[in-house]
Amino acid sequence: MKTLQDLGNLKGKRVLVRADFNVPLKGTTITDDGRIKAALPTIKALREQGAKVILMAHLGRPKGQVVPELSLAPVAKRLGELLGIDVPLAEDTYGPSAQSKVEQMQDGDVVMLENVRFNPEETSKNEDERAEYARKIAALGDVFVSDGFGVVHRAQGSNYSVAADLPSAAGLLVEKEVKALSKATENPERPFTVILGGSKVSDKLGVIENLLDKANRLVIGGGMVFTFLKAQGYEVGTSLLEEDQIDTVKGYIETAQKNGIELVLPTDIVVNKGFPAGETPVAPQVVPADAIPSDMMGLDIGPDSCKLFHNKIVDSKTVVWNGPMGVFEVPEFADGTKAVAQGLVDATKAGAFTIVGGGDSASAVRNLGFPEDGFSHISTGGGASLEFLEGKELPGLKVLD
Repeated sequence: MKTLQDLGNLKGKRVLVRADFNVPLKGTTITDDGRIKAALPTIKALREQGAKVILMAHLGRPKGQVVPELSLAPVAKRLGELLGIDVPLAEDTYGPSAQSKVEQMQDGDVVMLENVRFNPEETSKNEDERAEYARKIAALGDVFVSDGFGVVHRAQGSNYSVAADLPSAAGLLVEKEVKALSKATENPERPFTVILGGSKVSDKLGVIENLLDKANRLVIGGGMVFTFLKAQGYEVGTSLLEEDQIDTVKGYIETAQKNGIELVLPTDIVVNKGFPAGETPVAPQVVPADAIPSDMMGLDIGPDSCKLFHNKIVDSKTVVWNGPMGVFEVPEFADGTKAVAQGLVDATKAGAFTIVGGGDSASAVRNLGFPEDGFSHISTGGGASLEFLEGKELPGLKVLD
């Protein structure tokens, strides 16, 4: 994979950078600017060389329509604050406004193009459509830098097709992500522990299959754990359950036993009468994992499981975590996710290499107040990091070879 060094001297060059600025918004307020901060090293490195930095990114799912609420204006404003400069936002992606803004750039300037997904061609399945659209964007630049790790698992116009028209390389963020995830999957220091959570087993099937002969220990929590408990014949009440995955999960349990992989499931569960929304009160109870009442819903791992999971994590040399342990947005169901995050922090202090695998896990550690430097690496790409862990070929990386 080519990197910034392979592009040579970039002074005076117009550098198109595909970043990942798909940040959570509340109105026009950014509630987590982690992805913007993650792009700073590449942007600063290019500015120091005297390059003209042209940023492109998406926000939300406008589905090829101009949706004012999904404008990148809040992102341009926040980025300008972080850089201490003005970051103008073009009103389009490659049209008159973008062309005018780029023509006015001086060395070291930064300009942001409007949401690439306002263009239907960006995510088109028609390769020719995407290619024609990408050529219009490519006309704005001299070289292309792919720095949006959160989109490298997709072959889209601004992160894949543009690379065919310009000299291309990975930015510092993508390079860092690949190195970190490779370190955890290609030759991990052992014991190697993988913690998987989140709502659905089906979201993690590929990861489990790929790691069943690589990890030493699989720790399972979140909504997906109830399919594992059901596969063992336990009552799960009204908890989230994927009936169609029970046989698959039984196969995983058998394979783990056969391969000598320690499968760690919670011993106790925090339950509620229902999901705490609307009229459902928050009245948590702790029950054994094999004795969930039929009218109760599991929403977090219990206190004994928190200790168990924490101990398994700190007894590791390499740890990868993807997916919260419960509904961490509700304080009463956040303890499991906190315990796992604290376990990673403690393991890191003890010399382990730890990865928070993006998505909800990354949001959780920030929202729960954990220091970002408490982990070896916090991934910016939930789906991309999952597919990397699955061993899949990511088109946005392959195009940079």
